[in-house]
Amino acid sequence: MRYYRLPGGERSATDTLVVEDEDGTAFDLTSASPDLGSFKALARAANANDESIDTVARKRLDDADRLDLDTATEDLLRPVIADEVWAAGVTYQISEEARKAESGKPEVYIDVYDNERPELFLKATPSRTVGPSEDIGVRGDSDWDVPEPELGIVLHRGKPVGYTIGNDVSSRDIEGENPLYLPQAKVYDRCCSIGPCVVSEESIEDPHDLEMSLTIERDDEIVYEESTSTSQMATTCDELVSYLDRHNVLPETLVLLTGTALVPPESFTLTEGDRVTIDIDDIGRLVNGTVTV
Repeated sequence: MRYYRLPGGERSATDTLVVEDEDGTAFDLTSASPDLGSFKALARAANANDESIDTVARKRLDDADRLDLDTATEDLLRPVIADEVWAAGVTYQISEEARKAESGKPEVYIDVYDNERPELFLKATPSRTVGPSEDIGVRGDSDWDVPEPELGIVLHRGKPVGYTIGNDVSSRDIEGENPLYLPQAKVYDRCCSIGPCVVSEESIEDPHDLEMSLTIERDDEIVYEESTSTSQMATTCDELVSYLDRHNVLPETLVLLTGTALVPPESFTLTEGDRVTIDIDDIGRLVNGTVTV
């Protein structure tokens, strides 16, 4: 099942949690229970009852209003307000090759790709994260910026409960100048987008067998288009979650981005006005504009 968030509108001061079931029918869960006004609230209810989020949602469908999601696409909000967004680096071979190409210290990235311990870093706080149809940001002091499409694992109280799409926007020239500049290359205003929905864990048969594509448009023309598969990940989702949880107190709700295998050529940089589209099988499509911050 897929979970979306919509504005509450005139009838409600709170946002609306919408669920789409397996046959494509969408229901307003908040209309069935005001206590289910967010994905975090749904996850709390599931945790309290020792049930899956889908089981809790299904119990409310008979009392929920039906919705037409096709007419609400432009109104979609971030599906989950994660307390933190973390990211993993160099989890695909092409990512390792790209980091070597940009860096004056390529051995750093070779060591990460070949070692058991993954690279994990804090990517964004809620105020730095945008949702569907919002603009991602590129730094005004950077000359080489790229989107990084990634499968996102949604965790509640440290346990994976679903998947989403993430865009780990990065300043490659800042990171390449010195690996210690990674926080500045990764963490800034509008540095991350999440959406369009959260798909429950039980709805994804294998997170390592999903087609993922990236399309970048400029002035209504496609300037980059490529696809890959999460089967190319060198580290599993379970391994990434395991390392993130070690000796680390996780917040209630967290999204962990799992790395990218789609890297535009070195001649490309994002500019204001670009339109970035990320598709991942069984999850959906995340679309963002671009603005300089």
